[in-house]
Amino acid sequence: MENGEEEKIKAILMDVDGVLTDGAIVYDANGNELKFFHVQDGLAINRAAQHGILIYFITARESQAVQRRGEELGIRRVYQGIKDKGAVFDEILAQENLQPDEVAYIGDDIIDIPIMKQVALPIAVANACAEAKEYARVVTSASGGQGAVREAIEGILRKQGIWQKIVSQYTGA
Repeated sequence: MENGEEEKIKAILMDVDGVLTDGAIVYDANGNELKFFHVQDGLAINRAAQHGILIYFITARESQAVQRRGEELGIRRVYQGIKDKGAVFDEILAQENLQPDEVAYIGDDIIDIPIMKQVALPIAVANACAEAKEYARVVTSASGGQGAVREAIEGILRKQGIWQKIVSQYTGA
C-alpha cells in the first residue's frame, strides 16, 4: 500500500461474504449456513481493534456464524441483512464522529461500491468483481477468505507504526 491514506485511518469497515470468506455458501444437513474464516484475518482484526481501530462488518446476508465471529474478534458492531450499505456508512460516521477520510472499506462486489466511492481508502480483494476493483485504491494480492483482510489491515497498521509494536510483543525485538 503506497497511497498515503493509511496514516489517517481510524475505522475499517468490511463486507463479509467474499471478503472474510471465499464467498461460498455452504449448508449442513440441517440447513445451517456454514462460514469458513481465515485465522490470520482474525488476528489482524483483533489486534487492530485492540489498538483503537474501529472495526465493523456490514453484510447483506444474515448468519449466526458472522455474529459469533465478530464477537470473538472484539469488533465494534456487526450489521447484517443490509441492502443499503451507504445508509449504514452514514450512521457509523455520525455515531463515531468520523469523517470519510478516516475510513477504509474492504469489499468485493457492486453492493460495496457506494461506500468505496466515499472512503479515503477503498480496498478490493483479489477476487473482487471488476467494477469494485475500478473504485479501489488498493487491490489485495490475496483473495477473500484467504488472508486478504490480514493483508489490508497489516498494510494500514504498518503505515501507522502499530504493526511493528504488535510483532515486537511476540518477538521481543
